[in-house]
Amino acid sequence: QVQLVESGGGSVQAGGSLRLSCAASGNAYSRNRMGWFRQAPGKEREGVATIVSDGTTSYADSVKGRFTISQDNAKNTLYLQMNSLKPEDTAMYYCAADPLKYSSSWIYWGQGTQVTVSS
Repeated sequence: QVQLVESGGGSVQAGGSLRLSCAASGNAYSRNRMGWFRQAPGKEREGVATIVSDGTTSYADSVKGRFTISQDNAKNTLYLQMNSLKPEDTAMYYCAADPLKYSSSWIYWGQGTQVTVSS
């Protein structure tokens, strides 16, 4: 069983930065792939960034060059550094994990942390 707890959300003006954290517990092999997703009101959930246990990362086109996903294995924590934030980045951000390195499925989810970017 894996538990994920996000933190670090808040309100920021456009152009600002935030760093989200996701504290993970449980079997490390159950979270070989971890990612960040977001969902804005009235919109579908979308993938933001993914990192695999071998360090491979991928990003949505909308955040490339602005967001950076990373993980600290010693602290069992996943991060999302968000720079140059835009109002369209406003959403609930979720951390997710899955035991498969290369798959479209996500078994474990956190409760989310709200990010609000004002213009």
